[in-house]
Amino acid sequence: MTDKTYTPPRVWTWDKASGGQFANINRPIAGPTHDKALPVGKHPLQLYSLGTPNGVKVTIMLEELLALGQDGAEYDAYLIDISEGHQFSSGFVDINPNSKIPALVDQSMHPPIRVFESGSILLYLAEKFGAFLPHTPAQRTETLNWLFWQMGSTPFLGGGFGHFYAYAPEKYEYPIDRYAMEVKRQLDVLDRQLAEHQYIAGREYTIADMAIWPWYGALVKNKVYEAAEFLEAHAYKNVVRWAEEIAERPAVQLGRMVNRTWGEPSSQLHERHHASDFETRTQDKLGDSEDS
Repeated sequence: MTDKTYTPPRVWTWDKASGGQFANINRPIAGPTHDKALPVGKHPLQLYSLGTPNGVKVTIMLEELLALGQDGAEYDAYLIDISEGHQFSSGFVDINPNSKIPALVDQSMHPPIRVFESGSILLYLAEKFGAFLPHTPAQRTETLNWLFWQMGSTPFLGGGFGHFYAYAPEKYEYPIDRYAMEVKRQLDVLDRQLAEHQYIAGREYTIADMAIWPWYGALVKNKVYEAAEFLEAHAYKNVVRWAEEIAERPAVQLGRMVNRTWGEPSSQLHERHHASDFETRTQDKLGDSEDS
């Protein structure tokens, strides 16, 4: 902890040198920084993403749909490297004016439909294919309750706790304590729910599980921020049980690989255009010849 204090100025000004690890891509204005069209593949759905938790939500959903035999869910997944500013291209901004991954275009519709925000994409796909979203009003509402819980809660985990614990250029006790307390409260919310239900929204595996697992399931298994010990994640036994159960699903294992650019090379599938890519185009197979 540092004893340095900060007094906000009357008017905030942007210091390009501040911001830590992500200073080169953070800015206080929207819109594109450069002109570049996005590639378009042959499948009905075009995904532009990165294998972060928000991106993984969608690739898990798509792989789960394909596992059900939904051929209309075939997709091309193109890598958007946010560290290189790909999300600020004119093509990407046309799909998502907020310049955040993931973004989806449904080319099967006329005209094509753009979908941005991971929760919106999950809901769109669930309604389009009639899967992973219960039909009865009570169960549907409970699923959406938890989907929107994730969308509203996770910024405290990612932008709050994760930033100050893992990425901030200096460690400060106050924000780490503040956000650690909130994340532990959120884990307790999930743990109490999962004490009474197999899945987040009840007895069915739904888009609520797909939304929550890449963040909180990964957190308790020490896959994000390496903070499991710090947060005593093992104490949330029901969350750990659920996280491990979801991780065993074949579609989840595939979805985690898509647009992934870190970890073991065998777990990285930078782009996905066909089911066979999982066997033939992971980084351990391609190495430096990815474009060959």
